[in-house]
Amino acid sequence: MNKLLIICGPTATGKTQLGINLAKKFNGEIVSADSRQVYKGMDIGTGKDLPKFSIFNFQFSIKNKFRIGYYKMVGIKVWLYDVAEPDYRFNVADYVECATQVIQDIWQRKKLPILVGGTGFYIKALIDGIETLGVSPDWELREKLRNLEIEKLREILKEIAPERLKEMNESDRNNSRRLIRAIEIAREIPNSKIQIPNKFQIPNFKFENVLFVGLMAPYKVLYERIDRRVEERVKQGIIEEIQKLIEKGYNWENSALGATIGYREWKPYFMNFINSKSGTQSLKLREEIIKRWKYNEHGYARRQITWFKKEKRIKWFEISQPDWPVEVVNFVKNWYYKD
Repeated sequence: MNKLLIICGPTATGKTQLGINLAKKFNGEIVSADSRQVYKGMDIGTGKDLPKFSIFNFQFSIKNKFRIGYYKMVGIKVWLYDVAEPDYRFNVADYVECATQVIQDIWQRKKLPILVGGTGFYIKALIDGIETLGVSPDWELREKLRNLEIEKLREILKEIAPERLKEMNESDRNNSRRLIRAIEIAREIPNSKIQIPNKFQIPNFKFENVLFVGLMAPYKVLYERIDRRVEERVKQGIIEEIQKLIEKGYNWENSALGATIGYREWKPYFMNFINSKSGTQSLKLREEIIKRWKYNEHGYARRQITWFKKEKRIKWFEISQPDWPVEVVNFVKNWYYKD
């Protein structure tokens, strides 16, 4: 049986470390399900936590667009880090294309793929499929629409796809990003109910035996863990990492820097350096940026929780409880060794 273990949940709950521990016990390999860890050179801010002097082991390329390989963490292979350059707009269709190839490779070697990450949309697209996955992003259209008010976006969608607007729940109707995506799809496919084949699907590639493990913590505990991790990433050298990316020619407008928590908050810091005659940044500005970073991470964690709560297949484990690691191992063991 082609089994797949999924470890998901909000940021800062220890998903990767759990994945590594389970991979050791159940002959597994890690497949990242993080929309930002795919970017090269963005290591500290995205929490790759790679050992020092890690080596990228190239395995294969996909359409000469993505270089797929793995790093080793305490002897365990970790896939889908450093797939794309920071100026490439990596999307869910790209992820499904890469992840299916990697999982197939792991299965062929009689190992257990362990999908680890907090990007719920990527996980759902991979496991369940999305009928509109074949509709590529229209970046020119998105640029034209991104500053429009919610009401105006609704009017545009109503004009071209009134039924689609009616089908949207209240949350989606008030989310500009989702309205723009709905407009994008409606322009591409007049009847949004048409099933679009997943062109990335490998023949006979089916998820027939999937186990979802979710890690959770009370908000107070979660926020404290997030804050400690942010402080640690500052110490690890996030400023120096961003400086290196800028020196390579990436900026806040043409790369993932401007869209990724942990990077976008630092734009004023570097702009102040450029514009300052003395070339110095104030300690106060730095403190404000770190505070904003923590605040944005808190908000991201809340959004992740909202997303994952909709997934009824997840078995949740409370990481503030003392015995949760043992409980997870027993839960996975019962599934893994079951015929």
